[in-house]
Amino acid sequence: MSGFTLAVCAEMVFRDLPLPDRVRTLHDAGFAVEIWDWTTKDLSALGATGARFTSMTGYVDGELVDPDGADRLLASAERSIAAAEALSGQGRPNLNLHGTGLDGRGLPVRPVVEVTGAMWLAAQRTLVRIAELGERHDVVFTLENLNVAVDHPGTPFASAADTRALVAAVASPHLRMNLDLYHAQIGEGNLVELLRGCVDLIGEVQVADVPGRCEPGTGEINYPVVAAALAGAGYRGRVGMEAFASGDSRAAVEAFRNSFTL
Repeated sequence: MSGFTLAVCAEMVFRDLPLPDRVRTLHDAGFAVEIWDWTTKDLSALGATGARFTSMTGYVDGELVDPDGADRLLASAERSIAAAEALSGQGRPNLNLHGTGLDGRGLPVRPVVEVTGAMWLAAQRTLVRIAELGERHDVVFTLENLNVAVDHPGTPFASAADTRALVAAVASPHLRMNLDLYHAQIGEGNLVELLRGCVDLIGEVQVADVPGRCEPGTGEINYPVVAAALAGAGYRGRVGMEAFASGDSRAAVEAFRNSFTL
């Protein structure tokens, strides 16, 4: 049995099917579902599947450090909260954030070469506002770590150490970490100690193997060991497979389930 809530990103598997059919397929297989940019989706159709949605993008504009960008981020986050209502039949999805806005290729809209102390303070102020917004609406925002070596060069506050520091500084149950272990393996490694050091701040764990960003068991990460370490650290929350299928999608999601079934 798994002590975790297992979810699969519908953007990355069963890609020959329309999105509502992907969601329905995952739901029928016993998984919760994650999506990315809600503005491109028929939310009514997705909500009608009966699936539980555990994560979606929590902003479509703005950034953490620029005052105008922060205002746009807050306005965008409010729209995301409203959009999430269509998907909240079985519990509200987390609303996911990054260190800055990303374009369609996953690259930062405004790359940052050096993150200054002033940027850190500005990001903390913006995230305090985000947490207050989450408290008013009883939703949880998550701040996801990314990697800059392969997928997201130029993204500020990208490492798990960065997101941990910001989430800890805000100290609100309405702002948590989305600890993405694929990104962390590329950028930092030492995953078991990493998760043990931030387990009290985690709102979700996302997984994919390295290299390739496919399902657990296709790369170098020993995910059964990671799963046991998560459980041993007391984590009983959401684990999402944000990974492409290396072959058959059904086999990929079952490999994920097996890796996180203790």
